[in-house]
Parts: sequence; structure tokens; C-alpha cells
Amino acid sequence: MSIIIYSVLVLVLTGGIAAVILYFVAQKFKVVEDPRIDLIADKLPGANCGGCGYTGCRALAEGIVNAGSLDGLRCPVGGDKVAAEIAEILGLEASKADPLIAVVRCNGGKVNTTSKVVYDGVQDCLYAHLNMSSQGGCPNGCLGLGNCVGVCAFDAIKIDTKTGLPVVDEEKCVACGLCVKECPRHIIELRKKGIKNRRIFVSCVNTEKGGPAKKNCNVACIGCGKCEKVCEFDAIKIENNLAYIDFKKCRLCRKCAPECPTGAIHEINFPTRKEKQVVEQAEAIQN
Repeated sequence: MSIIIYSVLVLVLTGGIAAVILYFVAQKFKVVEDPRIDLIADKLPGANCGGCGYTGCRALAEGIVNAGSLDGLRCPVGGDKVAAEIAEILGLEASKADPLIAVVRCNGGKVNTTSKVVYDGVQDCLYAHLNMSSQGGCPNGCLGLGNCVGVCAFDAIKIDTKTGLPVVDEEKCVACGLCVKECPRHIIELRKKGIKNRRIFVSCVNTEKGGPAKKNCNVACIGCGKCEKVCEFDAIKIENNLAYIDFKKCRLCRKCAPECPTGAIHEINFPTRKEKQVVEQAEAIQN
């Protein structure tokens, strides 16, 4: 009986000593978390979309507090309102940023191309990208398998059944950039939303020369350079047989779109051009 009592006392004594040691170790190495992390996390929308570059909203809050600055740290979902609230917590001044939106830079799809390829493999854009061109033969064209749809946490992008191309919902898109990262052909881009949601961009990423590009897609950019010549703001450049409009320089003057012989330049949310203006521009192109 004495052996049992002795054993119990030893165990109790050992447990007590271990508890005391663990207590002092915990006190020595405990991390005191900055209370501002919780305050900032509460201001963030909780979408945990990863658009900020962090794994979630709390991780962003920790990153902001540790940096002590908002430089390069921004919640795309919360926008200027949340940025201002976070800046107030940190005692800083938040700078405003132009709202962005995802733009699909491909207009080939089922309507503007002739089907040359039948794909019957894994329904995944990356897998298809490694094994085939697009349906119309363009090596850079949209594959239409919907990886971008799958990663969107805001239900802001759908595949149009008629065209086979992604369509972005302007009201739902928060410019988190997940669809941009997911597209293996870099067809989706974040661009400035624009005044009154007006945007101008080249809806093509094909870098083939004019002949092959036009053969594969009726509305492909052929790199003719006409748009570049009429731009007064140095916003358009031709590189690798492809025109690109820099939205930071573009002033939405609309001079470039009528010059494009294939209609690759898209004007979004602008008023319809007057008939006389359209005729004059068409005649100017022919001459």
C-alpha cells in the first residue's frame, strides 16, 4: 500500500514541477498581439479571396500592422472606404485608387472563329492549354472551359453559352484578380474601370502575324499600327504583332477604334456614335 501512495506522490510532485516550468516558459516566450490587428480585421469584409496577396483577411491585417503602412497593401473588395477606415486606426492618411475591373481580352470564341479543333479531354483550361490551341486555331485564344468561373468567389464571371467566352458582371466584380491568375493564357486583365464605367481596350492577345491571326479569327488584331498612329497620348504600342492600349495613358478620345480594320478595339459603355460620324470614319479608312 505504501508503494502505491509513494508512486502517487511522485506523480503529483512531478506534475506540479512540470506545470511550474511550463508556466514560466510560456510567460518567457508568449507573444503579445497588437490589438490593432483585431480592429483592422473587423473592418475588412471577410471575403478571404486572396486578392490582396495574403491568404486571408486576418493575414492582411497582420501584414498591415507589421508594415506600419498601407503602401502596396490594399483590400480590393473593400476599396477606398475600407482603406480610409484602416488608415484612421493606424493614424495614417489613405490614398485613393482608381477602381479596377476584370476585362476579357479575347473576342474569338464560337462566333468569330471557324471551328478547327475538337477538344474532348479534361475540362480544365491549364490542361487544355498544354495540349491544344483554341477551338478556332488561335494559339493564344480563350479555351472557354471556365477555370476563371470556378475561382471567382463573387459570382462575377460566367461563360456565355453563345460565344463560349467569359463575361464579367460589372456590378459584382471586385477586381480581386483571382481570375487573372487562373487564366493560363493571360487573357483576363485588371484595367481601370473608367469614368462612367467607360473603357477602351484591344480585345485580342494573339501574337501571330496579321495573315495567320486573321485566318484563325475574324476579329484578331493584325498589328497594322493604324491605332498607334492616331493616338495623341502615346497610349498605344505595337509589340509582337499586337496592339496594346495603356489605360494609364488613355484619355478615352475614341479615335483609335474606328481605325481598326478588324474591330479588335472595344469601346465599353460609350454612347452610340452618330451615323454621319460613322460614315465619315469608314470613308476615311477606305481612302
